[in-house]
Amino acid sequence: MSRLQKPTLSRRAYLAGAGAGAAGLMLPPPFSRLARAAGIREFHLRAARGLTRLVSEPYGETSTWCYNGRVPGPEIRVRQGERLRVVVENGLDEETTVHWHGVRLPNAMDGVPHLTQRPIGAGETFTYEFDAIDAGTFWYHPHQRSFEQVGRGLYGPLIVEEPEPVRVYRDVTWILDDWRLTKSSAISDDFGNGHDISHNGRVGNTVTVNGHVSDIFAVQQGERIRLRLINAANARIFGLDFQGHKPMVVALDGQPVAPHAPDGGLVVLGPAMRADVILDMAGEPGSRASVIDRFYQGLEYRLIDLAYDATPLRDRAPDWPLALPANPLPEPDLGNARRHEVVFNGGMMGGMVMAEMGGRGMTGGMGSMMGMMHSGKIWFINGVAAEGHVMEPMLNLERGRPYVLAMTNATAWHHPIHLHGHSFRLVSRNGQSTTHREWQDTVLMAPRERVEIAFVADNPGDWMFHCHILEHQAAGMMGVIRVT
Repeated sequence: MSRLQKPTLSRRAYLAGAGAGAAGLMLPPPFSRLARAAGIREFHLRAARGLTRLVSEPYGETSTWCYNGRVPGPEIRVRQGERLRVVVENGLDEETTVHWHGVRLPNAMDGVPHLTQRPIGAGETFTYEFDAIDAGTFWYHPHQRSFEQVGRGLYGPLIVEEPEPVRVYRDVTWILDDWRLTKSSAISDDFGNGHDISHNGRVGNTVTVNGHVSDIFAVQQGERIRLRLINAANARIFGLDFQGHKPMVVALDGQPVAPHAPDGGLVVLGPAMRADVILDMAGEPGSRASVIDRFYQGLEYRLIDLAYDATPLRDRAPDWPLALPANPLPEPDLGNARRHEVVFNGGMMGGMVMAEMGGRGMTGGMGSMMGMMHSGKIWFINGVAAEGHVMEPMLNLERGRPYVLAMTNATAWHHPIHLHGHSFRLVSRNGQSTTHREWQDTVLMAPRERVEIAFVADNPGDWMFHCHILEHQAAGMMGVIRVT
């Protein structure tokens, strides 16, 4: 049973009508480009403290850390094949970086402190430059003290459009996040506490969509929407039920997938994961339909309502194709792939789970792991707990070769496992082949689950491989995979 508190989603009358609700959920248009020469699109991000109205009056504004003065940061939207140049200015009192989550880019642009770059010091700038080779839904966030910097609001969407996007009436981005707020709407300062680290991470008590507790999202009957969902929370897992609607998943983690209804009707997103969903608005004019988060049993809550305008757009959904064009990903040859076993251990009740599973995957056995936990090391990959971002590689992979990682979650908690610099095929879960063989960069593993992923190690460098529950990563669940 999860220990998270039920989100305090205030339902106040600050939204006068459906139009106001839609405006509150639409991210601002992409901010002004500083340059567009020789095919380069240039942007500027400034990380600094700011004030954000996460919850409505009578609560005050919340002190947050922002990109360009807002949470989420500005949406960077470009076309596939364009080159991005992003000048990042650090207006914080501490070092930071920017990681471009899910983007296949050169190692030096990956934004991991000390591993791929020197952190950006207070008052300094750093320029990231890379090609947008894959279309899809991505996002950006720091990797320096990410459990606090992301938790205070430093993140934003990166959208790479297809040359010929799927036809819809609206293309909308929702960044989902949760916050641990005090009664005065301030962010609680208890980052990195022992309970969060050893259990399921920092789960908040207030959930926002695009940086605000929102009541409604305005729609029209007959409208088709491409809804880009991004989970920016430190640890919360979302399982969204679009009541009375039939969402069709067309992309996961930015990569196209055969259009399909989600398992059990829920769009499930672990931290850092994304899903592109096609929603046909089939409700009656003037009606409402709730979007319910049902991931944690017994802690369900209403995230937002789809509020229908009194005037329909059309009387039925359009009959337009749903499939997205594939990105240029190298297909792994499973017959010739080299295999590696990866076991995740540790955390509260870790010893019990190891005993149930025979204690495998921990160098020195269960007693050794428990001893390390008593010394302050909490989470492990193949028996090693990371300290910082720089460490000896856990795997050395030959460039251009296909690999299968057979991963076992020998813990009592979920883990969204993220590989930098690559996307991978999700091949199987608990020995059963996956239906859609989806490409992902972050896979959510349930307790005691075994998952196989496959990819071609085509991007040279030292790449982070870690749990994206940020408290778990900070407490050891991270490794380095070297591709040479």
